[in-house]
Amino acid sequence: MGRAHKPPAVRPGPEPARAGGLSSGETAGGGTQSIERAVALLLTVGRAAPEGARLSDLVRLCGLPKPTVRRVLLALVRTGLLDQDEVTRRYHVGPEAYVLGTLAGTRFGIHALALDGLARLARTSGDCAFLSVPRGAFSVCLHREEGTWPIRTHVLQAGDRHPLGIGAGGLALLAALPDAEVERMLAANAQALAAHYPGYGVEVMRAQVADARARGYALNPGLYVAGSWGIAVPVLGPDGRPLGALSLAAIDSRLSPERQAELVPLLKREAQALESALGHRTAGEPAVAVHPNGRAIAKGMP
Repeated sequence: MGRAHKPPAVRPGPEPARAGGLSSGETAGGGTQSIERAVALLLTVGRAAPEGARLSDLVRLCGLPKPTVRRVLLALVRTGLLDQDEVTRRYHVGPEAYVLGTLAGTRFGIHALALDGLARLARTSGDCAFLSVPRGAFSVCLHREEGTWPIRTHVLQAGDRHPLGIGAGGLALLAALPDAEVERMLAANAQALAAHYPGYGVEVMRAQVADARARGYALNPGLYVAGSWGIAVPVLGPDGRPLGALSLAAIDSRLSPERQAELVPLLKREAQALESALGHRTAGEPAVAVHPNGRAIAKGMP
């Protein structure tokens, strides 16, 4: 079996350990009321992502006294369910909330809901299908579904982590972001790109984003590993932000322009089905990505 070797992926470090719990001195009231207030604040902060929430906004939205809100927030930060940015002082969802979400994902998350579609993509195309999701300035491959074609690319494996824009899936995620956020991602990843991805300069990345938006799908023409190509489309949330990306990867001879034209509709159909399964819109409603220049591009269009 053919095999394309790859440079090492950038692996995430361990999450910081957190300990502690809600104490009677850190919440206003007691029992059920304290729990309900903590949950309400946690959900409110979660809905403010990715900008985070200010204390004043949380006081206004929750209708609680400022000292009460502050005490509950401190307890949530102490348990790791929330984080507070040291510079902006805004509150963000914390690492323990991420762990809980990951556990819930086995029932409700994008990973579990994408498995059938990934199997269909691999079976129909014969090539390897992937689900990638954004995590900060990186994309993480959650699943690799093997195809049946005897010569495969082994560049991307489940668990691999790369800066947004690397590979077809990462490019689909990056291209779906507003221009200002694209620039922030490139700046955040500048050191990793220079150290591990010498072929991906800032101008190359910008050109790749523009090309993906013009095509209506992302194409990686062997930029990471020569001979290993990929195509991908984003899975969008109701606000147009990318929740994940579905991609197919193969050796270069299997992703000619003619074959791309055959495979991209399959990817878009599965992305639309996944968005529907996630509950963001009704089946059959066109998925529309609104790009920073104001154009609305229906994903079902070639």
